[in-house]
Amino acid sequence: QVPLVESGGGLVQAGGSLRLSCAPSRRIFGSVAMAWFRQAPGKEREFVAAINWNGDSTSYADSVKGRFTISRDGAKTTVYLQMNSLKSEDTAVYYCAAGLAPTQVPGAYSFWGQGTQVTVSS
Repeated sequence: QVPLVESGGGLVQAGGSLRLSCAPSRRIFGSVAMAWFRQAPGKEREFVAAINWNGDSTSYADSVKGRFTISRDGAKTTVYLQMNSLKSEDTAVYYCAAGLAPTQVPGAYSFWGQGTQVTVSS
């Protein structure tokens, strides 16, 4: 069973918006921070955004700063990624991750989702 489940991916035109969601499929103990990563074909997985447990601290990759917003609900169980002004270079499989600290290092996250495809047409 995949511990995290993403949804909300799809096909959108450049300049459009999408909202990704990520929720745990089971109780994840000790995981307080959540993040989004993405991986385009032929490229390494890269950091997109992260948020701490309280939701009062966020960080973003320079490539998405000002366009993407990460947030989490009041119950701290679901995390969202609002993506605006999408560009063709945002096309990738987007992965949700959960870990102890909101770092940009994929290896620091213990739990991952299966990924959701985002395709931006130009």
